[in-house]
Order: sequence, then C-alpha cells, then structure tokens
Amino acid sequence: MYHKFQISGKVFMALGLKMKILITVLFSCVLIWSTMLLSSSNNNFKNYFLDDTTSDSKETPRDKLLGGLLTADFDEGSCLSRYHKSFLYRQPSPYKASEYLVSKLRSYERLHKRCGPDTNAYKKATENLVRDENYASKSVGECRYIVWVAGYGLGNRMLTLASVFLYALLTERIILVDNRKDVNDILCEPFPGTSWLLPLDFPLMNYTYAYSYNKEYPRCYGTMVKNHTINSTSIPHHLYLHNLHDSRDEDKMFFCEKDQSLINKVPWLIIQANVYFVPSLWFNPTFQPELMKLFPQKDAVFHHLARYLFHPTNQVWGMITRHYHAHLARADETLGIQIRVFRKDAGYFQHVMDQIVSCTQRAKLLPELAAQEETQANMTYTPKVKAVLVTSLYPEYSDNLKNMFWERPSSTGEIIEVSQPSGERVQQTDKKLHDQKALAEMYLLSLTDNIVTSAWSTFGYVSYSIGGLKPWLLHTPRGNKTPDPPCVRSTSMEPCYLTPPSHGCDADWGKNSGKIFPFVKSCEDVVYSGLKLHDEL
Repeated sequence: MYHKFQISGKVFMALGLKMKILITVLFSCVLIWSTMLLSSSNNNFKNYFLDDTTSDSKETPRDKLLGGLLTADFDEGSCLSRYHKSFLYRQPSPYKASEYLVSKLRSYERLHKRCGPDTNAYKKATENLVRDENYASKSVGECRYIVWVAGYGLGNRMLTLASVFLYALLTERIILVDNRKDVNDILCEPFPGTSWLLPLDFPLMNYTYAYSYNKEYPRCYGTMVKNHTINSTSIPHHLYLHNLHDSRDEDKMFFCEKDQSLINKVPWLIIQANVYFVPSLWFNPTFQPELMKLFPQKDAVFHHLARYLFHPTNQVWGMITRHYHAHLARADETLGIQIRVFRKDAGYFQHVMDQIVSCTQRAKLLPELAAQEETQANMTYTPKVKAVLVTSLYPEYSDNLKNMFWERPSSTGEIIEVSQPSGERVQQTDKKLHDQKALAEMYLLSLTDNIVTSAWSTFGYVSYSIGGLKPWLLHTPRGNKTPDPPCVRSTSMEPCYLTPPSHGCDADWGKNSGKIFPFVKSCEDVVYSGLKLHDEL
C-alpha cells in the first residue's frame, strides 16, 4: 500500500501545473459536498428520533406559542409539552386566540407575579386572614385571591380550574391552586416567574372546624344569602363558594351582578366546584361585553383556556409521545373512542359494545365488515390504515373491537388498528400514576381526527375540547338496551355545564336559563338541565 502511494505521488509531481490545479479543485468540491451530505444526514437522523416531531410538522411549520397564547418566558426542557404539543396535531387549530385575550393573559401574568406566593403582598394578605375585620369600608388593594380546592375526578378538576381561572381573569383576582393533591405531578406551572400552587401553610387549609368545605361551612356564601346574614355593611375577610352538583340556586348565582358588587369587596374567596360553570358567567351583563372581546368564537372558550393553562409534566408527556408514535403517528386516519359506563355495576356490557359499533358505522367513522368471500378482493393495493384509540376502565371494549377487525376484513379494505393505553378497571383519583395515565389518555384522544365520547363524561369533555373537535356523543342507555339512534353529533366543542342554575340573574329571573341567549343552549347529552356555549350561526 505504501508503494502505491509513492507511485501516485510521483505521477502527481509529473503532471503539469494546470492539471494539478484542476485535480485539487475537484477533490476540494467532492470533500465539501461529502461534508454537507453527512451533516444533513445527521440532522435528519436526530429529527427522526425527536419525541414531539412528526412528518406532518416538517411539512407545515407550527407556531409553538399558539398565536401568542403562550409566553416564551419558560425554559423548554423543564416542561417539554408546553411548546411541543402543537407538533403532534396533524393540523394547526383553526381557532385563533383573540388579540384581546392574549393581552389580558400577559396582564394577568404580571399581576400574578406581583401578588403570588413568596411576595410581600401575599404575606400581608394571609396575615390579615387571622384578623376578624369588616371590609365593608376598607380598601383591599390590587391583590385579591380565589383559591381552588381540589375535588372529584381529573376531568372535573380540569373543567373547574379553567372556569375558576376565567372568573379570576374577569374579576382581576389571583388564582391559587390547592396543593394537597397531585396537581404538581401531572401539570406544569402555567405562569412565568411565579407559582399558582397554594403554599401548604395557608391558614384556611388548616382550620379547626369539624367539617370540610360544604354548605354548612360558616362562611358559605349561598348559606349566608339564604339566611340573610351577609350584606354590604358586613363584609368578611373570606367567603366559601360552593358550586357542586348539589348546589342551591343561592350558591350558583354568585356570578350575578348584585352578588358581585358584594363579593368584589372580599379579599379571599375559596371555591370548590365539580362543574364547568363558564356558560353562566355570560348571564352577568358586566361580564358579557368582556367575554365577547375575549372569545369572539364562543365555542372555543375551554379550547383556548386549556391550551394556555394545562401542560402535562415531562413524565406524562413521555407516556403521550410513546403511545402516539407507536400507534397513531403513521396511520392515514385516527379515531378516538372514550367509553364511560355510569352504573354501580359498571363493566363490560354487550349493549354498550353494540352501541359503539352502531354509532361509529352509521357515522362512517368505522367501516362495515366485509362478507367472507370478499377477503381477496381488497388485497390488490396497499390498504389505508385507520388507528383507533380506545380509552376505558375496561379493556374488553377495545379487545372486542380489535378481534372484530382481525377476524374479518373491512368492507372498504382499510386496516383497522385498535389500541388502548390502559385499563385500570377502577377509578383511582388522587393516585399519582393513575391520574398521570388519565391525563395522558385525554391528550391522546385530543390528537385524533374524530372522536366519540360518552354522555355526561367530563373526561370526554376535556379531551374533545382541547383537540378542537366536535364529538359524536353516545346517548345514555336506558336499562340494558342500545339507544336508537346510538349517538348524536355535537354542534359545539364546548363542555357541558351539567347542573346550571334554573334561571338567569335579576333581569331574567324566572326565565329558563337555556333560553336567555341564543348562544347558550341545552346540551345534546343533558337535554333537560345542561347548558353549553355555541358559536352564533
């Protein structure tokens, strides 16, 4: 080999000057081209393995700040989902945040930074809680608070967090989140340079009363109104707002104008809720013009608030991306099916399985099964793949769906691939891993092209609304019979307020709350009591 190089060197020396220059230029060009090609290959190799990137995101540049909805003031690595979620959606959301909402969010972030935990303002405000003062004629200052108390399942919690945050935005209060549960294990901090977590030494979480926050709590606003023990001349330092499924109208009407004139003077509000009460805020004539500016598209309220507030922690984000790339990313089309059985003896029921099949086939979301003799006819071309994501406490539903399309071909020739991330059988609220799996499944459902969800399910409400999807809602079965029709397509992607007040505020007292405004209508799945926001047609 050495002699070969010696001979090559002698030959090169014998060449003329022009030929030497030509060879040198050609060699340099080949070297540069090889270097560029290698660099490009390395970049492609790295991009291929990024958890939050798909081929679609390479073709369509995505706005990681979601049109200004998010601020760029966070470190990306501390919460990967915050800026990377948009890369997993096949198309950018058609619902754009208004400039007014973006401006309002930036103003709120500055206020939270001035008044949040570890500030002098917060310290002073909590010290005042131990003094039994009358705030009827006392200035509260700019730092007023509303504390969200955790309760019920994860879907309820996310709906109520969004509701309470919107109320805080409208009333210029600081939202603080009960930190005794697992909020910090599933969601990242939403506000830059501060925290929304209520310090564990907050005085009102260590009260000495024998009962928890409920209608019997001495400072429960609804009870005080009912007993006429509160008025504009006697304002306490805190009030408890009870907005659960068992709330009375006195509890639910706290948002009305006359109630707000009194509540606005109270420095601290404690609220416990398990319902999405956003639709009722529109009944307040002071709130409504502000809400119109914040949300020109009225059926996108939760969609925007959720994308701003809720960012899965890195552990949950890992669950999401792993399942997404393994089961959904390469499919031609995706379908999400969320199944919740509201029965004491909940489990697998054949009439529910029949309802799911009937709904998805009537809506053309899943194909019919082919006759056995058609098996070979559909094998002459590369078939499309439709990935079906099923979420349920019970794995039997996805197992049956999977077997159905494995044992028989589809009439369209599509390959139906069914997956289910988990099947816990029992809801285990407040268990860290269970709640992490639940949040991961909500986000996976939101990534699908179409979605079918169970009626009354807050888990389903969160999933389709985050994804900007108008769902097919499965009607609640009566007895053991499959409903006919099995489902209905919603005209709005907003969650349902399951137990709203029966009427409006003073001007609309006695008028059915579902008939006050054309954009606040009855829910498709809770016809006689629920309320839902719709965009005006």
